Order: sequence, then structure tokens, then C-alpha cells
Amino acid sequence: MKPRTDDLRIERVRPLVSPAVLQEELPLSEAGAALIDGARREIEAVLFGDDPRLLVIVGPCSIHDPVAGLEYARRLHAVLPRYQHALKLVMRVYFEKPRTVVGWKGLINDPGLDGSYRINHGLRLARKLLTDIAELGVPAGTEFLDTTLGQFYTDTISWGAIGARTAESQIHRELVSGLSMPVGIKNRTDGNLEVAIDAIQAARHRHLFPSLTKEGAPAILETRGNETAHLVLRGGNASGPNYGAEAVRGAAALLAARGLPEVLIVDASHGNSQKQHQRQRDVAFDLASQLETHATPIRGIMLESHLIGGRQDKVPGQPLVYGQSITDACLSFDETLPILDRLSQAISQRSR
Repeated sequence: MKPRTDDLRIERVRPLVSPAVLQEELPLSEAGAALIDGARREIEAVLFGDDPRLLVIVGPCSIHDPVAGLEYARRLHAVLPRYQHALKLVMRVYFEKPRTVVGWKGLINDPGLDGSYRINHGLRLARKLLTDIAELGVPAGTEFLDTTLGQFYTDTISWGAIGARTAESQIHRELVSGLSMPVGIKNRTDGNLEVAIDAIQAARHRHLFPSLTKEGAPAILETRGNETAHLVLRGGNASGPNYGAEAVRGAAALLAARGLPEVLIVDASHGNSQKQHQRQRDVAFDLASQLETHATPIRGIMLESHLIGGRQDKVPGQPLVYGQSITDACLSFDETLPILDRLSQAISQRSR
């Protein structure tokens, strides 16, 4: 008898809905598509063109409750007119969480927060929230972690990110080369910038790689390259924060030495806040001071913010606090507004 040599550690295979079927179930409206197309153009102009505003990607560390996520979007939409002259606001809508060892992997992978891994349900929840946010008139940004799942909702995303743990991954660099929106690539968790700059260069080139079509069929995708890939400074576990003026100048010099645009976004959380969410305010205020001069390559900032500040653990048998993060601690929405005010003031001052 021939020995079995395949799928020895696969316990179960479940069907996965195709991207085309999900898009038919939850279509993006004409108004939503216009909003996303316009937002992508505006973001590109802020990053690489003559739009003097600051890009601000702000929102929950991760989405675990779509109802609270939509409420955050409504609150953000209400203040868009207040900042539109100085800030291009994009809501952070993250559905996948990279885990150093194990842990909750995000709404798409485990929408029940219980290890049931109802991925098809998670994909429906994610796409529904993204289309609802687009209908409100709020652009969305997300991290692309699994290189397959983006096929289900890339049409709803205005700005994308590649995280610190995947910046070195060849398949993520290939993925960026074919994405339809501007994509920020974070420096590695230890603070190394060269890996992210390598990734930016790689993503700007043509690639061919195996993937899935919208219909779910295997195919080889050929890309043109993504000239909008850019660097995100997120600090490092070993090297410490990298948002200060000297670190920013050093990062810009590294980009220039490679012949790349001197375009930077600063992540005010993670290593730059030393994982203390209230320190995001200090980072943002330091950036505001830098922005009041004309000689900075900073084009954007990322902030982790939710309805309620801080974070919580999921405790069996106990309800979660509505609107509070279950991953990284976030600023409350009310704590976020003074930061947006200060950033807006800095841009207005620079424009005089």
C-alpha cells in the first residue's frame, strides 16, 4: 500500500467564499467608489504632490465590534469639515493582527473571539463595515497581512500598510506592487530602516507571482509596480523612537541615497510611544513643531484611537466594554480631537 505523504497535519478543509461572490453580495455603490477613487488621488497628492495638508490615519488598533467601528466612523465623519483645510483624515480599519506567538488574529479570522474561526463570516462583516464607512464618506486604511484576503475588499481601501513583521517578506512586496492604493511600509520591529526601504524599491518594480483571481481560481498575476509605496517610521524595540527631527532627517537621507522620494509617515504608536498610548500625544505634538517649518519630509501621521481610551482583555462570561480596544491600548476619541487640533494648527501656520 502506498504511504500517505500529503496533508498529514491538516485536520479539516472548509470551503471559502470567492471574492467575486462576496462583492456581489455586498457591492460597493457608485458613490462609495467615487469616494475611494477621490481619496486615493488626494492621498497621493498629499504624499507626492502639491497638496499641503497632512495625512492622518486615525482609528482603532483593530476592529473587533463592527457596530462600534461604524460609530467611530460616524464621529470621524462629523469632524471632517473642521479639519479639511489642513488634514486629510483616513480611518484606520484593521481586521488582521500579526501575532508574535499566538493570540487573537483579528475580526476576519475569528469574528466570534472564541477560536471558532468562522472566516467566511468574518469576511462578510469586514466588507459590510468597509462599504458602510465608504457610504458615510470616510476613507479607510488597513494593513494587508494575509496576501489572499485583500482580494475580498481592496476595492474599498484608500490607503494600505505593510507591517513591521512582514516588510521583509517577498510575497508582501509583490503584493504591494499590484495594489491599487498608496501603501506605507513600516520599519522592522527592531528599528531597522533598510529592510523597509528595500521593500519600497522592490514594490516599485514589475512582479509575477501565483495568487487567486476574484473568482477564486489559481492564476499568475503580473503587476506594473506601485510607485506610491512609502516609508512609515514606527520606532523600534531595540533602537527606541524614531520620530525626532534628527531621526526623520536620517530616514530621508537613506531614501534619497536610494533615489526614492523623501516621503515619510510617522506612526505615533508602537515603538514611538513605547507602547504607552497616552504618549501618542507627545509624539504628535513634537511632529507638529517639526511641521511648522517647511523643511520636513513628514507627510502623515498614524494614531491609534477608539471610542473609549485604554484597552481590555476578553474575560469569559463577562461582557466587553463597548468601544474599547482588545488589542493595543488606544486614545479615546475625545482625547484625539485636541491632537488633531494641534496638527491642524501646525499646517495652517506653515501655510502662512
